[in-house]
Amino acid sequence: MDALVSVFKFTESWIFRLMWRLSVLFLIVLYFSLIYWTYRDAKKRGAIAFYWAAVVLIFNVFGWLVYLVLRPSEYLEDAKERELEIKAKEALLQKTNLICPACSNPVEDNFLICPYCRKTLKKTCSNCGRVLMREWVVCPYCKTSL
Repeated sequence: MDALVSVFKFTESWIFRLMWRLSVLFLIVLYFSLIYWTYRDAKKRGAIAFYWAAVVLIFNVFGWLVYLVLRPSEYLEDAKERELEIKAKEALLQKTNLICPACSNPVEDNFLICPYCRKTLKKTCSNCGRVLMREWVVCPYCKTSL
């Protein structure tokens, strides 16, 4: 009985009221922090930010847990960066994968003839000595007709 009385007296003390008010304040701050964090995270990931913030506002922690399960797996910036890296690597592969039109073996951009079949890939200007494409009829560097 004395234990129950002492617990009852403690619940009426100013320390208990202070702890209770601080706990309530903490929960309110946590609640609005979850809403704000969900809004910002959804916006960064390309989800409907206002919708997910409203879900957390209505359903509290349960809505936030649902968002954590259903949110997009990566940020928009990461996805864009990955796409740019893929495009850069594709461009590099297209640039370096030149093949000989006669034997289909790989050749480099600066080869004048194919080292496998000796097909002429490019020619040189008789006047200035620069490398020219086979299809050109005039040197674009010195204006010499070929």
